[in-house]
Amino acid sequence: MPASVHALVVVRPDGRTPAAHHLRRTIAALSIQTRAVDRITIVLCGDEPGAMTAAEESTAAAVVRLPASTTFADAVAEVAPDEDADAVWLLAQDTSPLPDALARLVDALELSPSVALVGPKLVRADDHGEIVSLGVSMTRFGRAVGLADGELDQGQHDGASDVLGADVRSLLVRADAWSALGGLDRALSGADEGLDLGVRARLSGARVALAPTALVAVSGDGVAGLPLPMTAAHRRRIAFARRTAALHRRLVYARAWAVPLLWLAVLPLAVWRTALQLVRKQPGLIGPEWAAGVVSMVRVPSVARARRGIARTRRASWAQLAPLRVTRGQLRSRLEDDPVSPDGRLRSDLRFFSGGGAWLVLGALVVSIAAFPALLAWPVLGGGGLEPLRSTVAQLWADAAFGLRASGLETIGPADPFAVVIAIVGSLSPFEPSRALVVLWLLALPLAALGGWFAATRVTERSGLRLLAGVVWALSPTFLAALTQGRPSALIAHLLLPWLFYAGSVAHRSWAAAGAASLVFAGVVACAPSLAPALVIVWIGAIVLAIVLRTGRGVARLVWLVVPALALALPFAWRAATIGDAWWMAADPGATWLGPQVAADAAGRALLAMGFPSPDVAGWTTLVGENVWWVPLLSAPLALLALLAPLTPRWSTGLVLLLVTALGVGTAFAAVGVSVAFTPSIAAPLWPGTGLSLAWLGVLGGAIVALDAGLDDRVALLRGAIAGVVVAGALVLAVPSLTAVARDTALLTNGPRSTLPAYVAARGADDPNVGTLVLTPLREGGASAVIVWGGGETLGSQSTIVSTATVATAQDDEVAQLAAGLMTGSAEDLTAELVDDAVSFVLLANASDAESDDGRALSLAAESAIDQRAGLEAVGTTTRGILWRVVESVPDRAEAPASVHRIAGWIAALQIAIAGIAVLLAVPTAATRRDARRTPRVVGLGRDRRGAS
Repeated sequence: MPASVHALVVVRPDGRTPAAHHLRRTIAALSIQTRAVDRITIVLCGDEPGAMTAAEESTAAAVVRLPASTTFADAVAEVAPDEDADAVWLLAQDTSPLPDALARLVDALELSPSVALVGPKLVRADDHGEIVSLGVSMTRFGRAVGLADGELDQGQHDGASDVLGADVRSLLVRADAWSALGGLDRALSGADEGLDLGVRARLSGARVALAPTALVAVSGDGVAGLPLPMTAAHRRRIAFARRTAALHRRLVYARAWAVPLLWLAVLPLAVWRTALQLVRKQPGLIGPEWAAGVVSMVRVPSVARARRGIARTRRASWAQLAPLRVTRGQLRSRLEDDPVSPDGRLRSDLRFFSGGGAWLVLGALVVSIAAFPALLAWPVLGGGGLEPLRSTVAQLWADAAFGLRASGLETIGPADPFAVVIAIVGSLSPFEPSRALVVLWLLALPLAALGGWFAATRVTERSGLRLLAGVVWALSPTFLAALTQGRPSALIAHLLLPWLFYAGSVAHRSWAAAGAASLVFAGVVACAPSLAPALVIVWIGAIVLAIVLRTGRGVARLVWLVVPALALALPFAWRAATIGDAWWMAADPGATWLGPQVAADAAGRALLAMGFPSPDVAGWTTLVGENVWWVPLLSAPLALLALLAPLTPRWSTGLVLLLVTALGVGTAFAAVGVSVAFTPSIAAPLWPGTGLSLAWLGVLGGAIVALDAGLDDRVALLRGAIAGVVVAGALVLAVPSLTAVARDTALLTNGPRSTLPAYVAARGADDPNVGTLVLTPLREGGASAVIVWGGGETLGSQSTIVSTATVATAQDDEVAQLAAGLMTGSAEDLTAELVDDAVSFVLLANASDAESDDGRALSLAAESAIDQRAGLEAVGTTTRGILWRVVESVPDRAEAPASVHRIAGWIAALQIAIAGIAVLLAVPTAATRRDARRTPRVVGLGRDRRGAS
């Protein structure tokens, strides 16, 4: 048995509790040890008066004072063990050994002379039933692994003995081994110090043992070891210390020839681990990762000193340490966990198949095929606001980049964020991008049903109510109006909204949900900019609730929700700041057209309040005439249930959903009276349907809450009857829309493949430099003129900065003068101007069906004047109008300035980087799935104190 034990107690006042309090408790614990400590030395790091008083009043043989910045390794190195001491006991102010701890540690040293150091079982000071640390090992690549960290102490590890290392706190080390090994490595930044000491002891031929029955209580805020991860600052400090220690040990333990390679790989490895941290949903660890990498690279002398120390004492091979390492299988088994949530509830299965979700989607697909059978044969979808897509994926993404726009003479500016959405959709069918839009239209009903079903899983566990949500969301009047009228942006926004609710409602819980929600949020705002104010209000409210109810936990995740959307809108914001006007940013993206829309009067707003975005009242006026007063009653049960939701036990969830409804209706009211785009000379008001989609989401969610929480299970039949009434109302309401194609009242058409004549489309399909001057006579007697580049106007090439322009630019004046000269027979050499502008064709487009006498006269005069123009050759009359070709060789369109390409490169790099981060955050991992199983799927149960059966 060691004749003498010298205890070194290091004190540094950097914890939450005053160091003096911890020190007095530790000194008291030492004074009642069954095996008395022979000598105590207290090392004070800092000038806390209370700690100094406690040290002077203690029985310590010596008190050493050091600066407050002194680390634990530096502090113990400043004190030489007593010459008569046989063992050194490493303690900090927050380590409080139980009365028999030292006796059991000394017994472990006595039983085996080959043991150089022995570690106790560290337990929480406020809960001795939880193990803080009991042995440390490492993987093949040097990752430190606690063998029992965080486990409940049930004696399951009391038979453990040989280990690779142990926590440095309360470690008992033989004095001769302490001297031979040179103490702790000061370059480890406070992490893995006991592991490193154990590895060096093992390499010197000694053993490292555990004394599981020796208990030491630790508070986690002392100078030794790592702090408890109670705050974000502590978590960053832990990450930095662990990574610094891991990199340092890797350089120290590696073979000599590998050290330079490992040193050069530190920063590239930091890049890889940055992506890995995003995949692991731990973006807060990226900063500590890079800081640790830089620190490790500049500590070359420390690496050399540590390697010399190992070479001096080494007696054993690394192969002898292999059995004590943690294997990959052991590490995986430690990560396994059960799916029980913190409040004891077991997260139930999703029940997508057993609960009827799959049958719902399949049924919706059958209904979609029956309602839109012609889409199975159409290669391109047209009508309403629909236009063909580019012929190649490269052109799709070129339309989504900053630079020259596809219409206008030399219009340079940001692409619509909606162009990114269209590029993604078109890329799903790379050989026929336009076909992807047809498929999307055909799958719209089942996709909407799927989204509604999944959104309902955040509100209820009842399979029947989930099916109700899927049916009602897929048959909502605003969605069916977008489907039959050809409104692609509104349709995609409606498909995305339930997924925004599904991911956004739990975004505060995990980075995976936040990453997914941020991508969907960006997609919704890109498709429906008019929804941005309402969504931002909900976002701000979520942050406030997180601060108030969760003391700030999850705020960083909620803040991230808007970052991808801001990255997409950044070029738009820059232009808005430049011109001093931001109203145009709210314009509906895509082709601007005057479709069926309610009036901005009391009657129109009444229709909006009832959920109908069009004056045909969900198509019923086209089916039965004007006597449709009863149609709004079909959705009345749903609205009444939503109003009752705040009166149920889950009142807070119902109140939030009611607020969402109000924001949606308010958005629709505001949109119907605002016009920011023109087609071509008539102001086109914003479509209120996207606001009603948001309102429909709130109403549907509130109704499900009312049915789920407002009725007891004893009246399940009543719940089923009410749900049946709601579904029946939605089905009847959808009849006109679902039969619109069969009755030929839908605006959808087969194509066209191009908005320009086939001759031009063939030339411009693969050449974006082909320019066409399109002249369109107007009913008022004037004409519109626009230069279209490539094979024709496409959905992704539409530009809000062109459709919302209210002030003519110099380029606009030039095009107007050119058009006027061509249509009036000016004597100027306009053909040369066409060549200079890289325009190869002139198209006198067909006038609208409601052509006036003035418009017809202008069209005939323009045809005669252009026919007589030298340098223009008539191609002929096409379905699109009369086409002429410029005879002279036409150069390519002028390239954008180099500065534009630089700006486009920086914008693309920023957007791709942020999108990449969001995707990496959104990708699920085994860890995120385990974390998800610990929380209830339904939101709002914790606050409302009511579960779902």
